This record gives sequence, C-alpha cells and structure tokens, in this order.
Amino acid sequence: MRQQRGDHSVKSTLGAIAQNLKSKLGYYRMVCSHPRTPLISKVLLWLALAYVMCPIDLIPDFIPVLGHLDDIVIVPGLILIALWLIPEEVLDECASRSDG
Repeated sequence: MRQQRGDHSVKSTLGAIAQNLKSKLGYYRMVCSHPRTPLISKVLLWLALAYVMCPIDLIPDFIPVLGHLDDIVIVPGLILIALWLIPEEVLDECASRSDG
C-alpha cells in the first residue's frame, strides 16, 4: 500500500511538471527564437525539450524513485540554467507577448 501511494505522488508530481511545461511551451519557443537569446541558452532549452521527448532515459523509469528523479531534476535544471543566462529584458518581452 505504501509503495502505491509513493508511486501516485511521483506520478502526480510528474504530471504537474508536464502540465507546467506544456503551458510554458509557447513562452520557451519565443525565448528560443528571440534574436538576443544567447546560443548556449537556446541549446540548453532544446536539450531539455529533446530529453522530455526522447524515449531513452538516463535512469530507467522502472527503478523506483530514481527513475523519475532524473526527469524531475534534469529538465527543470536545464531550463533554469538556460533562463538564468538570458537577459531579463528578453524574458520580460517574451512573457508579455505570450500572455497577450
């Protein structure tokens, strides 16, 4: 019973992350296509997207906790590093365009 509860929690967390990523996909696309976005940030954002879409994981998902942990750490980590390297004005401009 305890294992099922943990799996449900991990699945719901992954589902929330996936939903957040889907909702911000347009924003990330605008950031990637912006001319002032550094090349390294574009590469990191594309790597995050490729990792999400790739059927091969660094750690297989059937390994309890660790299998999902790489998805929870790698993708957000790549996105955070990429966004950290982008000028604030570019992020603000893309955010205002994606909202309206």
